[in-house]
Amino acid sequence: MPAFAQDWAQLKVFQEANQELGMIGSEERVVFFGNSITIGWLHTMPSFFRDRPFINRGIGGQTTPQMLVRFRQDVLDLEPKVVLILAGTNDIAGNTGLMTLNEIMGNLKSMAELARINNIAVILCSVLPASDYPWRPGLNPDEKIPILNAMIKEYTERAGVHYLDYFSALVNEDNGMDSHLANDGVHPTKAGYEIMAPLALKAIKEALNKSR
Repeated sequence: MPAFAQDWAQLKVFQEANQELGMIGSEERVVFFGNSITIGWLHTMPSFFRDRPFINRGIGGQTTPQMLVRFRQDVLDLEPKVVLILAGTNDIAGNTGLMTLNEIMGNLKSMAELARINNIAVILCSVLPASDYPWRPGLNPDEKIPILNAMIKEYTERAGVHYLDYFSALVNEDNGMDSHLANDGVHPTKAGYEIMAPLALKAIKEALNKSR
């Protein structure tokens, strides 16, 4: 069988790194959990993660069901104080099959509930704008992403979870991102991450203060 079929959730990607991490510097550890947008942040703007207790656990192309499978290994077992969950755009793109917005939301809720029961503060991030997907055009993310974000925000307000609104800071008039913020309309450039960074830091500070 292909390697992907044997490790559908890609658990092996961070297994060794997680073992090496141990509990050193875990007092205010924060896990950034997501897909290519999350791991791209580490590659495009490494200075943001340097000298901070931030752990990046993004895997390119992943959808929320894959992330839910690896949530214990790549988040819970690391015992962070805070987790930022940024996911959903690849579900809308159908990377692992067709997904309804309710199904995506169900997976996000499950991750949030797993974190909270383990005393990890949760920051659910809005899905970033995208007017279309270059690798799978015609799926109308410009219409679906705002609806999903409204669902995420409504859940956070009801559940007492932090909501981090990247969408409003990045969106253009076409419900996408301008080219200087995302060359392909999906993945942020350094300029895009520079807009996201202070928003993330503010949310993390608030989450840490609330958890103390």
